Amino acid sequence: MDASYVDLADPAHLEFDYMRWMRIILRAARARRVLHVGGGACALARALASEDPRGLQQVCEVDADVLAVAREHLGLRRAAGLRVRRAEGRAFVARQADGAWDAIAIDAFIAATVPRSLITVEALTDAARVAPLTLINVLDDRSARDVRRIGAALSEAYPQVWALGHRAGNTIVAGSAGPLRLDRIGAQAAADPSPARFTPPAAMARLVSGTAPLRDEDIGVIAARDRARR
Repeated sequence: MDASYVDLADPAHLEFDYMRWMRIILRAARARRVLHVGGGACALARALASEDPRGLQQVCEVDADVLAVAREHLGLRRAAGLRVRRAEGRAFVARQADGAWDAIAIDAFIAATVPRSLITVEALTDAARVAPLTLINVLDDRSARDVRRIGAALSEAYPQVWALGHRAGNTIVAGSAGPLRLDRIGAQAAADPSPARFTPPAAMARLVSGTAPLRDEDIGVIAARDRARR
C-alpha cells in the first residue's frame, strides 16, 4: 500500500487525493496552526508550511523508523513553520491547552485501520477541546462501517459532522465547531483531479443514525475478542 509521496522539487505538490481534500478544508477554515497526528513523510504538513511559513504545522509520528526513512530518503528537513517530533498523538493532544490549535488532522493507521484509541468519543471530545476543527482520514469500503462509527463519535464532540470522499477508499470525516463555507469546500473538492463527493451534515446525521460510537471502555473488550479469535 502506498503510504507517502513527496515531490522533492515541489513541496506544495500533493499526489494523494485525500491530502488535497484536506488542504481544501484547512484553507477554507483559514487554519494556520495545525496539529497533524500521524506523519509519514509529512507531505501535507510540508505543503502547508511551504505556502505559509509563518503558520505552524506540528507533526506527531509515533514510529521512529518512519521518521528515519522520511529524513534519509524523502527530504524531510528543518523548515520554517514545520515541527516534527516522535510522539503518540492522543497523549500529545491531551497535553495541549484549550483552543491551542486551529485544526487537528488525523492521518494515522495500523494496517488499514485508524488506531482505535484516536477515534473514541473521549479522544475526539478532547480534540474538540483543543481545536474547533478535526479531520480524520478513513479508509473504508462501500459498507462505510468505519466512516459511520467515526462519524458517530465525532458527532458526540462537534455540532457539525460532514465528509468528503469516495464510496470506497479514502474519506475525510470532519467535525467542526463553527461555521464554514461548506458549499465552497464541496465545489472545490468536486473540481479536484480526483473529485470527492461531499456529504453534508444532514446526510451525515442520517448515515450515522443508530450507529454506536466507540468509547474507551470498548477498546479492551475488542482487543480481548480479537485475541480469542486468534
